Amino acid sequence: MIEFTDRAPAVEVEEAEYLRLLGYPRGFVPEGRGGELACWAREWYGRNGRPWLCAREARQFGMDGGRIQIEGAEFESQRLRRTLTRAEAHSVVIAAVSAGADLEEEARRLWDAERPDEYFFLETFGSAVVERLTTVAGALLCAEAESQAMAVLPHYSPGYPEWDIAQQGALLELMRRRGHLPGAVEVLESGALRPKKSLLAVFGLTRHMESRRHLSELVPCENCSFAPCQYRRTPYVERGARYAVNSRALRKWAAERLILRAADDGGVHARFRYDGTTCTNMGRPLTFHYDVHLGPREQGFPIRAEQCSPAPGDEGYKCMCEYIRDRDKLMAGMAAEKPLMGQPLSAALAWRPAASAAGCYCEAESRQHKWALVLETIHYALTQTEMGNRL
Repeated sequence: MIEFTDRAPAVEVEEAEYLRLLGYPRGFVPEGRGGELACWAREWYGRNGRPWLCAREARQFGMDGGRIQIEGAEFESQRLRRTLTRAEAHSVVIAAVSAGADLEEEARRLWDAERPDEYFFLETFGSAVVERLTTVAGALLCAEAESQAMAVLPHYSPGYPEWDIAQQGALLELMRRRGHLPGAVEVLESGALRPKKSLLAVFGLTRHMESRRHLSELVPCENCSFAPCQYRRTPYVERGARYAVNSRALRKWAAERLILRAADDGGVHARFRYDGTTCTNMGRPLTFHYDVHLGPREQGFPIRAEQCSPAPGDEGYKCMCEYIRDRDKLMAGMAAEKPLMGQPLSAALAWRPAASAAGCYCEAESRQHKWALVLETIHYALTQTEMGNRL
């Protein structure tokens, strides 16, 4: 049976995750007062934080009708039940993590002292700690499960969609059946936990993951951001990715302008059609094809080849100013531009070239802007739909 407790786990909150929870855009580096507070909260917790985590495999697990039965306790969560059923889970692990009571006490003191900025940054860091502890707990479970030829499903908790938060109490009682928890935690009448920077969760266990890879929401590694894990089966896929382009445009372009096909090497070939116009010569229409070859999905779709060239039969590009002025220089420059070559496709989400509304290809800024749109559309198509899993 899987069981472990850590009364003082190392917590290394990634800067990007902390800034995301603070509401900063991807790649933004806070300066001034914001930067100072972000550093202060991290340092305060490093000195005073008391995180803990524990997990144990249930001695008894089953599903009867619409209910999940764990050691005699019954839980109702249609989404969790669907996940466990589709993955053919044979057991579950119940877990608890907490950033500790000290953080909550300090945050309350800051609020009472009318220091809302410090309160906000410390509270947010506490949320980042809980996320990290949950990820660490999942990684520890993976290590235990791997030795027994099992895989761990993504966690689910009371208060998530289709699981009433009122069932927190019953789940906490299950955690306490094997003795005291590493730290204090209680359930309030509302169902919320105290300390509030805590989490109770259920992880499913299955021996049938390989036959379930086509069910993207069940592939545990895609939902786990624990970078150093040695048991990773497939790369972490960032859900709810932050694109520079609005999702409606990406959805439309993916459906109307993008063609994806499987490549012989296990990767993906993508072709994007761009329709623009020259900025002069009465706005002559032009069409370019972007061909991008990506490595296998298991490697994170690394960009291995890129090419932008006029579509067969198109003559509009010959009316561009720079083509008329020096066609060899323009076309050679375009052929040499291969942004993010060798990097995973996800790097496109952090790439922010200068925006350009020009429909032509005369200026380097305009060409880079178009490449960014193309790569984001490909990323959207592969991660927001089932295309990536089928390929």
